[in-house]
Amino acid sequence: MARKTAAVAEAAGTFDALPAGGRPFAGRGAELAALTVAAGRPAQGRGRLLVLAGRPGSGRTALAVHWARAVAGDHPDGLLYARMSAPDGTRVGAGRAARVLLDQLGERPGAALLPGAAEEDPACEALREALARRRALVLLDDVRDAGQVWPLLAEKSGSLLLATTSGPLMGIEGIDPVILGGMEHRAAVDLLGELVGGTRVSCDPVGAADLAEACANRPAALRLAAGWLRGEPRLAVADAAARLRPAPAGEEAPPPPRKAAAGTAGAPGAAVGTVPAGTVPVVEGDPLRGAFELAYRRLPAARARLLRLCTLAPGQQVDLRTASALVGCPAPEAGAALGALADLELLEREPAAADGTERFRVPGRLYGRLVELRGELDRPAEVELARARLLERLVRLVDSARLLLDPAAGPNPDPLPGPLRLRTAGQAAGWLLGEREQLLAAVADAVGQGDLDGSAGRLVTALLRALPLTGEAAPADLHALHESVLKVAERQGAPRRAAAALLNLGDLQAAAGRWEQAGQRYRRAVELSRGAGDEAGCARALEGVGHAHRALGEPVRAADAYGRALVLRQALEDRPAEARLLVRLAEAHTALRRFEEALREYRSAAAVLRRTGDAAGEREVGALAARLREHLGQEGVRPLPE
Repeated sequence: MARKTAAVAEAAGTFDALPAGGRPFAGRGAELAALTVAAGRPAQGRGRLLVLAGRPGSGRTALAVHWARAVAGDHPDGLLYARMSAPDGTRVGAGRAARVLLDQLGERPGAALLPGAAEEDPACEALREALARRRALVLLDDVRDAGQVWPLLAEKSGSLLLATTSGPLMGIEGIDPVILGGMEHRAAVDLLGELVGGTRVSCDPVGAADLAEACANRPAALRLAAGWLRGEPRLAVADAAARLRPAPAGEEAPPPPRKAAAGTAGAPGAAVGTVPAGTVPVVEGDPLRGAFELAYRRLPAARARLLRLCTLAPGQQVDLRTASALVGCPAPEAGAALGALADLELLEREPAAADGTERFRVPGRLYGRLVELRGELDRPAEVELARARLLERLVRLVDSARLLLDPAAGPNPDPLPGPLRLRTAGQAAGWLLGEREQLLAAVADAVGQGDLDGSAGRLVTALLRALPLTGEAAPADLHALHESVLKVAERQGAPRRAAAALLNLGDLQAAAGRWEQAGQRYRRAVELSRGAGDEAGCARALEGVGHAHRALGEPVRAADAYGRALVLRQALEDRPAEARLLVRLAEAHTALRRFEEALREYRSAAAVLRRTGDAAGEREVGALAARLREHLGQEGVRPLPE
C-alpha cells in the first residue's frame, strides 16, 4: 500500500516514500556537496552508511530529503523512509523500522516476521536481504543510537543508508558525519525572502538581516518567524527581529496566560481570545524557542488548544477526523484550523491519506514545549476526555472501514458524519493500511496508560476484525494487538480473556515456526483456562501443547497432551473435536511405532465421524489408516486386521 500512496520522484521516476521536506529550500551548498562526496567513497565496515548530524531545528531532515531526491537517479529501486524516533523521543526499534521499509519495498515475507530480540529480529535480516539485491536509498530519520542502524546495514549492497541524528552514533566505525550548524547568513536572508515575500524583505534588508541573526540562521526558527510575519501583513520584518531580542542572563520566556479568554473554547477557527504578541525574550542559545513563542502567542485561544491537544494523537499525526475528535468541533472547522497552523509552520504537512484527506504532524522540535503548555493550561479531566473521544472516533472509523470491505455484513448502523466518511472499499483498505502505524500506536498508548481500557479494548477488537479483510494483515501487527488484549485482561483479572489472547499468540508463533515460544503460550493458557473452569479453552490449549511437542520431535509428550485434550472433548460431547484428536493421537503413536494403537485410534475416529454423519471425514480417516497399512506392508511388518 505504501507504493500506492507515496509520491513519485519527479526527476528520476523513482518510487519515493520520503516526506515533503522543507519548502522552499535554500542554501546548504557545502553540506550537499559533502554528502555527495561521502556517498562516493567505498563502504567502510558492514555496509554503505552516511550520517547527517545536527540539533533539532537545524533543518537536517529537509536537507536529507533534498539531497536524496537530487541523487534519485543513482537509486532506481526507490527512496525509502522510516522515522526512528517519535516526537516525544520514544525510540523506534530496528525491527519495527524494518517492517515499515519492507512494506515500502512491496515485500511480504509472511508469518516469519514476528517480534524478536532487536539484534536477532527476523525483519532486520529480511530487510538486509532485500536491500542487498537492490539499489535503493534509505533515509533513517532522527536516529537515537547505533543499535537502531547496525541491524539494518546490508553487506556488499548497492543500497545506501542515510541517517539523521542529533549527535554522534557511537559503535559504528569508519563514519565521518556531515555536521549541520546554522545556514550561511546570505542563504538565511534568501530563505526569509522566499517565505515572507521578496518585497517585504527587499524593502527592509537591515531588518531581514537582523531577523536572520536573531534566529541564529537556523531554518526552523526562520520558518516560524516567517509564519508569524505572514499572519501580520501590516508589520515590518524589523518588528519580528525586535520581538526576538536576546534575554538577559537567567531570564526565561514568560508563559502565556493560564486562562483563555471567555468564549474562546469553541471552534478552533475562532478569532477571539488571541494572546497578545509582545516582546519575547529569547533564552540564550535557543532562538527556536523564542520563534515558537512569537508564533504561538498570536494564535486564537481555541486554535492554540487544538495545537496542544494534537500532541495526544498517535504518532502526533492528525487530520480533520482525529483533530475534530480531540477538541470536539465539526470536522471542516478542524481541517481549516490544521491548515492555518501548517501555514504558520507550527505543524508539518504529511502526504495525503488514501481518500485525499490532508494529514499533518506535530514537529518533534516543538513537541516538548507543547506538552509543557498542555500541562499548564489544560485540565487533566479535559485531556482524558479528549483521549477518550479520539479512541471512540478511531473505533467508529475502523468499523466503518470493515463494513465497506465486507458488504455481506450489511449497512453501517452508526454512520459517521459526511466529512468523516470513507466512501469505497478501496478507500477503506487504503486508510487502514496507511494509518496502521498510528492505529497500533493509539492502542499501545491507551493500554500503556491503563485508564481507558474499555475504549482500548474496543479498538483492538475492531482492528482484529478489520485488518485481515485488507489481505495485508502483518503477523507482527496481529501479535501486537493480541499482546495488548493479554495485558488488559491480566490487569482486569479476566483469566478467560487472557487465555484466549495466549491461544491467539501461540497460533501466531506456531505459524512462524517458533514452536518453543508457541508451547510456552499454550501451556500458560492451559493454566488460566483450568483455573477459570473453562474446559473448552483448556482442551484447545492442550491441543496446542500437543502440536508444539510434535513439531519439536517429542511424540511421547504430544500423545500425552492430545490424550488429556481428548478426555475433555469427550466430556463436552464435542464430536468433531473428539475425532480430530483421535487422529492426532494416531499420528503420535505412529511416530512412536505403536502401530496397533495408531490403527485403533483411526478406527475410533472413523466411528465418531460415522455417528455424526460426516461421510467425507470418515473416508479421509479411512484413507489415512489404509496408507499406514500400506507402509507397514512395505516395511515387512505384518498388517494388523481391520
